[in-house]
Amino acid sequence: MLLLLPTRRNVCNKTDGARVNVAVKLRDVLAQAGGYLKEKGIESSFLDAEVLLTHVLGLNRAGLYREAERTLTGTQEKVFSELISRRGRREPVAYLTGSKEFMGLMFHVDRSVLIPRPETELLVEKALVTKGRFSVTLLQEEKGQGEGSVVSDGVEKASGLLAGEDRLLIVDVGTGSGAIAVSLAVFLPSAKIYATDCSPAALAVARRNAVACGVGERVMLYEGDLLEPLMSCPGLPGGVDLIAANLPYIPSGDLPALPPEVYLFEPRAALDGGADGLAQMRRLVPAAAGLLKPGGWLLMEIGADQGETAAALMPEPVWEVQVHKDLAGRDRLVVGRLKEKPL
Repeated sequence: MLLLLPTRRNVCNKTDGARVNVAVKLRDVLAQAGGYLKEKGIESSFLDAEVLLTHVLGLNRAGLYREAERTLTGTQEKVFSELISRRGRREPVAYLTGSKEFMGLMFHVDRSVLIPRPETELLVEKALVTKGRFSVTLLQEEKGQGEGSVVSDGVEKASGLLAGEDRLLIVDVGTGSGAIAVSLAVFLPSAKIYATDCSPAALAVARRNAVACGVGERVMLYEGDLLEPLMSCPGLPGGVDLIAANLPYIPSGDLPALPPEVYLFEPRAALDGGADGLAQMRRLVPAAAGLLKPGGWLLMEIGADQGETAAALMPEPVWEVQVHKDLAGRDRLVVGRLKEKPL
């Protein structure tokens, strides 16, 4: 239960007793909510409280502290109290606010899609570098600080640099929120992106994000299993430049050990990679070889200890393969170039 401050009125959440006082100032409400989340064992307790309060008030962080002496209205208090209560039950902040930043872009998310991770930005960056549209130096300049998120004003710069390039055909498998597909479309303004997912609800989220980011006409969405819905598309079999895939890669037996924010709330189908975590990738690789042009690329995000086994899915002489690590030195991507078509 939240620490009660002297007040003329307070509202108690019926589920677990979470309280936020309405007559105290914002700075006190924030401290109170952060303390409650800390008691619930949430490491980012005060940051989460801050994010949720700015969401309720429609303010940015600077605005929140400029108005730290104001109070919540009754409606705002009820909404904030409920959000804090849900966060205390470990529901992810991104689902509570309905949004998540990725590659400097803001994406709508709900429980039908996996929340975009900063680690997955490496896949997008590698796709851009692989196709020769960026240098590593330019990417770092765009982002301002090494491997952080690409900032929004970098998008405009990138779009200008990339305009006029030959049209690329790119596929995003298991698109979910569309974070990868939409980001590639934004940074590659001459590319056409085909994105697949087996979930109609996820595709609705991806469509919303593509339209919101101004690339709805260049992100084609298809419902179906992996690459199957694209095999009959004219010009695609044997003509795709790059396939990106952030498929489920967590071994089934490891799922219960995930943080409750992930295990209890994110879609299981987007997490469960089968017995060894590679079940979906094992199915994707041969299909990808049929869709890519010679010299085309397949990029797959992988788990921290899956580099060697994932690379083995793309054998010589058909594939040339590299494993790329993240900043923590953990396996993160397996990148294969199709050298020749399999017999």
